[in-house]
Amino acid sequence: MQKINHLAQKIILLQQQYIKQLGFLAHVHFELEGCFDLKNANINQVDLAKLNQLLHWHHIDGEFVYEYWQNQWEFVSAFNGQSPLTEASNLDKVITNLPLWLKQVHNTEIKTLIKPVVWSGDNGQLADKSNDIFSPINRDVHIPNAIQINVSASKIVSAKENINIIATTNLGEHLQQSFLQTSLPCSLLYLPEEEAFERLLLKTKYGLAQELCSPIDISGGYQGSIALYRKKGKHNQKLGQQPLLYDQNNNVLISEYKWQQTARVEHRLGASSLQYNAYVNVVFALANLISAIEKYLDNAELENKAVQTLPLSLMSSKTQLGAIDLFKQESWFAAAINGLEKKLTREYKNTLALDFNDAQYWGTQLKAYILAKYQVSIITSISL
Repeated sequence: MQKINHLAQKIILLQQQYIKQLGFLAHVHFELEGCFDLKNANINQVDLAKLNQLLHWHHIDGEFVYEYWQNQWEFVSAFNGQSPLTEASNLDKVITNLPLWLKQVHNTEIKTLIKPVVWSGDNGQLADKSNDIFSPINRDVHIPNAIQINVSASKIVSAKENINIIATTNLGEHLQQSFLQTSLPCSLLYLPEEEAFERLLLKTKYGLAQELCSPIDISGGYQGSIALYRKKGKHNQKLGQQPLLYDQNNNVLISEYKWQQTARVEHRLGASSLQYNAYVNVVFALANLISAIEKYLDNAELENKAVQTLPLSLMSSKTQLGAIDLFKQESWFAAAINGLEKKLTREYKNTLALDFNDAQYWGTQLKAYILAKYQVSIITSISL
């Protein structure tokens, strides 16, 4: 893992510099879901206020909030102008250190579940035609947990001013189309363990379609799994609300909607997992953003991409390739990184103080490191 992280960090630095050279700033933000297991902790609820104070102390841009299901939480990244590399580092710290931080807050061991599915994590059944009222019927609900990555770009106007061009140009469509083309062959990056594929089947396999809203395929628009958000969100709600006037009960009376500031593409397919690599997925996101920016600058035509089915497993079957073999066979990921390295090796070698003396190009190396991790797992499972 250390080799993967170190190499991915170098690639991100290169990508950030190239995007800046093109006249833009890249913005990447994560949302991570998980659950607390409080059975043996002797507390009723985690003190999120104190937990968020720890985040602030560690200079992490974001906060923990409670999500929809019982004991389900979400880490939401803040838009504080942090670089994509800093954002990847922040998420990596959250995934790695959350149990330690909880022990600091409550002085007891609290089990954290950063996994694609929390089996029987809640119970109940929604009433017919309702999104928030439960019927008297009780049944187990298997909670899906996601990692979502949000991507946007600003045009550098001056040293003090940047404009989110996802809101005003077709760069957003180019970025969405790029993700739609690359997400199937690169699904191993954001669905890194077998249980991630069980998460995709929860709605149909367990009859939870009404209770769960997790995406199950690769689709576009503003409600799909790779969503382009401008004025509306996935539930048709207006985005960018900023309250202007409240009544005596603190209810909002008048608002304005500055959706231009938050326009973005959301890649909503990732599964929460301790095996999810934040650095690698930022490399994936920025490679797509670079491709989109180049097409936007070249005034390229947009290509329509149909809805695609995600693989059913890490492993291939007789009828369908699994995520590992799909990633082995794809050619875009490594080539995108290798091509960037060829462009910028001489120009940025001294600027970034990076070592370019590796025998292989970085894209080829990174792909090999990722696949080697799964090869070791397969050999170990067979020997057992």
